[in-house]
Amino acid sequence: MLQQGKGVREVARLVGAWPSSVSRWKQALEQGGLEALKAKPHQGRRPRLQPEQKQQLVQVLRAGPQAAGFATDLWTLARVAQLIERLFGVSYHPGYVWYLLRAMGWSCQKPERRARERDEATIGTWRQEEWPRIKKKPGARGKASF
Repeated sequence: MLQQGKGVREVARLVGAWPSSVSRWKQALEQGGLEALKAKPHQGRRPRLQPEQKQQLVQVLRAGPQAAGFATDLWTLARVAQLIERLFGVSYHPGYVWYLLRAMGWSCQKPERRARERDEATIGTWRQEEWPRIKKKPGARGKASF
């Protein structure tokens, strides 16, 4: 619109912007052309862990907490924060570690506890043979008769 000769106030009214913003756009257009009006990415803070370090972290996490020197086989946010500081010298608050892990594609999970004496073969047989026999059948109770 500015290139078509419309005034700053008119363009501001048409696009719903402040005239001071349109003046900056006009100045940028005059100095750098249409290229100067393209949106520029916000840099933001640089990540404290590099992509290579994140890949290394994933490998250590997959190996498990006990392989990393922890007593039990359960990752906690505090443990991951300790691990990151130990491996890379970068200190994260445990609450922030959750955002880091989610960005890396990880989710919250807890290992299922099972008895050591558990016999999977016996359980499978029971599920196939006994469970169908004792399971309630639909309509066995509360069936209306007319």
